[in-house]
Amino acid sequence: MPFCYIRPSMNNKLPIQRIRFRLAIPAEKYLAYYQGNAKDIAVHSEDNRNVRFPASAIRQFLTHDGIFGRFEIQFDENNKLIGVSLID
Repeated sequence: MPFCYIRPSMNNKLPIQRIRFRLAIPAEKYLAYYQGNAKDIAVHSEDNRNVRFPASAIRQFLTHDGIFGRFEIQFDENNKLIGVSLID
């Protein structure tokens, strides 16, 4: 019987955590984050988890009206923020 060696994968990272939530922050309210008076955004996710992340992570989605929509935030296995995406 031949000997077979299976080399273990070098990429044993845990899957990325993805959490979805909705935001409705008028521009006037986001101004506090933009000016640095508030640093974090706290949201309640679609699957009933409380999530807190830096306000700077969603600055790219700011319009004249504010930040509105459904988002997905990604964390690595150490709960380090990877990014935020606008879903719809």
